[in-house]
Amino acid sequence: MGDKRQRARVQGSWAKSAQLPKGGARGRGEDSVPCQPRAACWGTGPQAFEFHQPAKPLREVPVEKVIEHAGEYQISQGPTGVSRLRLVPGFLSQEEADWMFSKLLAELPWSQKTNFKQGSGRAYEEPRLTCWFGELPYTYSNSTLQPSSQWHPVLIQLREAVEQASGRSFNSLLCNLYRDGKDSIAWHSDSEASLGPEPVIASLSLGDTRCFSLRKQPGPEEDGDYTYVERVRIPLAHGTLLLMEGATQEDWQHQVAKEYHDRGPRINLTFRTIYPEPARAKQTQSHGRWGERR
Repeated sequence: MGDKRQRARVQGSWAKSAQLPKGGARGRGEDSVPCQPRAACWGTGPQAFEFHQPAKPLREVPVEKVIEHAGEYQISQGPTGVSRLRLVPGFLSQEEADWMFSKLLAELPWSQKTNFKQGSGRAYEEPRLTCWFGELPYTYSNSTLQPSSQWHPVLIQLREAVEQASGRSFNSLLCNLYRDGKDSIAWHSDSEASLGPEPVIASLSLGDTRCFSLRKQPGPEEDGDYTYVERVRIPLAHGTLLLMEGATQEDWQHQVAKEYHDRGPRINLTFRTIYPEPARAKQTQSHGRWGERR
């Protein structure tokens, strides 16, 4: 019986309507008007949805293009000229590439270069090892690599093979050693004044495969925003040769990003032609335009 009485009391309390004191629930006096249904309280009532055209047209981010097969690729054409890539997988046989990789890894004078941020002058160490070969110095990111005329015999052999394949001659070589997936190089262009107009860069990869990415320089209307620019990705495997020609350094940037899974060491040999450096003001302008390599 006790349970029945308790249920009855609970049910009865739910069933009772709230007793409002005279003047309404909020004690506003006899002239106060009780609140009407919610829609009326808002004072808006049903309204038709009105579509407004966005202030800026909707844009789609371009799909990244992937280049994996041998061939010549025109990646853009504009006022500055045609940007071209030539990809030669298997430029070196597996046996040649294995032997050369082990020799260069063990015998080149690898060191970690210190660069300086433009503006602040703060020093930072590149996240990779490098060495330089050439009769002239090479300056980038406010730091200079000194001349080194003693080329390793393997590098001389490779330079001759690359010159024959490309139809170009090269007097300098920047070697990069990516020790693992954490080593990288940030977005930049090889557009220093000492490389001259429309430089040809021949990039030979040895060791583990790393992804080489390119992105087009945004137009003036983009105000430095890279969101909607064209992008290209190229997996560079052991023994692969990549040539960047035409306006590629003027109109595009490239990088080798960090990778957060196991990667073995990779050597990248970038053959180029260096000219005597012009006035310091032109160098500063070039560095300021394209930024720093980290």
